[in-house]
Amino acid sequence: MNRFRPHLPPLDALVLFEAAARLENFSAAARELNISQSAVSQQVKLLEDRVRVDLFARDGRRVKLTHLGKEYQTVVTRALGMVADATRELRSTRGRKRITLAADQSIAWMWLMKRMPVIQKHHPAVPIRLIASDSLADCLSPQVTMGILHGSGDWPGYDSRLLFPEEVFPVCSPDYLRNAGPLRNAADLQNHNLLHLEDDQWQWMNWRVWMTENGLTDPNSQHGLVINNYPLLIEAAKSGQGVALGWRNLIDEALASGELLRPVPGTVRTEAGYHIVWSQERPLPEEAVQLADWLAAEAAAERALAATHDTGRTNAHPVEED
Repeated sequence: MNRFRPHLPPLDALVLFEAAARLENFSAAARELNISQSAVSQQVKLLEDRVRVDLFARDGRRVKLTHLGKEYQTVVTRALGMVADATRELRSTRGRKRITLAADQSIAWMWLMKRMPVIQKHHPAVPIRLIASDSLADCLSPQVTMGILHGSGDWPGYDSRLLFPEEVFPVCSPDYLRNAGPLRNAADLQNHNLLHLEDDQWQWMNWRVWMTENGLTDPNSQHGLVINNYPLLIEAAKSGQGVALGWRNLIDEALASGELLRPVPGTVRTEAGYHIVWSQERPLPEEAVQLADWLAAEAAAERALAATHDTGRTNAHPVEED
């Protein structure tokens, strides 16, 4: 059974009530709506019968809202306004294309959101709807034009384009490095406070994998703070709470500003990365292709710029690439 229909009066009655309540005059409401005064009076009476409450106090030809009528007027005015605004928006966007862009929360907060003003400037005629979610189902829903996802690039039924490859290295704040004692190489990390990402996406690298890739076969890396949100984990690193794993492109701005630095040499690259993903059943419209090209060019330029600064960001060490 429809949950609204039994409780909703006719829309025409609500429109007439709004005008009569706002003007507190049935004749003025009739003139505004270009109908007869008797039609207004009749519709208001039908509405009162429907809600079983007197909405107006009548004194001859004069009418005045009752206390309950004023409360009802507030709700009805707000509801009609929302419906009118939504209708105007639909009419204004009729025939216009819209790009729905989905991304996991890490890249949405730490990379994509900063670029939204430029994206909107480059695509002023195409509204963009952004969905930030760590749910694969949300990011690959039929309503999404294209997503930006972390993985190997292989999603059955979807085409993908590499945005930037995965490159991971330790980062911490200058204050942490000054206060935490010697930190010269990967082996020293085992004696430091490590910040761990707890994530349902098993593809994300963790400290055990990173240390193993750097030649520590039995890393003692399980102590330290565990956080299930990567942007929050990086904020903890910025505030000096420990050493985090930093993903290239996601933390480059914090490195450039000096909020974070690379305390030890060593970078681990994997076959994974962030990819632009879209359904094979729904080819990208031209506007989305242009946006994907712009995002890819932005990522490539940022990566090239960051590479020229790596030596200066590392604590007294040249960066040794694996």
